Amino acid sequence: MTSNRLLIELLERISTRSGAAVFVSDHELREWPGAAVAAMKAQGVLTKARPATSTVCPGCEQECVMPVHVIHAKARKPDAFIVCDKRSDINRVPVPVDRLERWQATGESLAALLAKLLRLHRSEGNSGEATRWEVGTLKGVKHSSHLVLVADGSLTLSLAGHSIPLADVLTLAGRTFKVDRRTLTRFVDRPVAGAGDEESAAQRRERLKKRVRVLKAQGVKAFLKTIAEEEGISIPRVKQLLQGKTPSRTSESNW
Repeated sequence: MTSNRLLIELLERISTRSGAAVFVSDHELREWPGAAVAAMKAQGVLTKARPATSTVCPGCEQECVMPVHVIHAKARKPDAFIVCDKRSDINRVPVPVDRLERWQATGESLAALLAKLLRLHRSEGNSGEATRWEVGTLKGVKHSSHLVLVADGSLTLSLAGHSIPLADVLTLAGRTFKVDRRTLTRFVDRPVAGAGDEESAAQRRERLKKRVRVLKAQGVKAFLKTIAEEEGISIPRVKQLLQGKTPSRTSESNW
């Protein structure tokens, strides 16, 4: 299996759970391409999860999913076992502790990955919706738009009134994730009329004001310079946006 095929399968698993955590055991990870696993861990797509509290019982051929009991001891490694209540000839079944180790992938971890690849600043907190994650504001040549990851039967990216499957723009080759920024910015510059994800001037001003408050709270003195670098504009233009002013025609090309 290639790294990208594995990524597509993982995206499908996350979409079926509407972006909620998908758990992957260490045993399953060992069957995945090593380069893909390393990339997913390094980029935070896969993060360490709490050990499983149940697993497939290895006591017989029935392979029942059973609760696991773990006894912790100071002088030695923890003991894990299953108490079988299905058969009279089986009682306590030992379970290797490392079999309970697992990792998780979520819609939130994918949104964070996209923001990192696109070098977008994510606003503090999320939208509050369990199936919708703000990635950041993506700038095109003419327009800018909110980029949102949505889990609604499938994982899609919503921007400027358009919707595109995540698997169409996010790929994994070996250890390297890539996102098709050109396709996304093309959608940004061709917004659908009345699109809810196109950022208005007022929305942008409020977003920048909120960013100023966050940076000041963090003790960042050069907050205007920081915002200018994040937005790809000049410091004077940042000041204009915060004051709700529009640039003159003669100076508009400088921003």
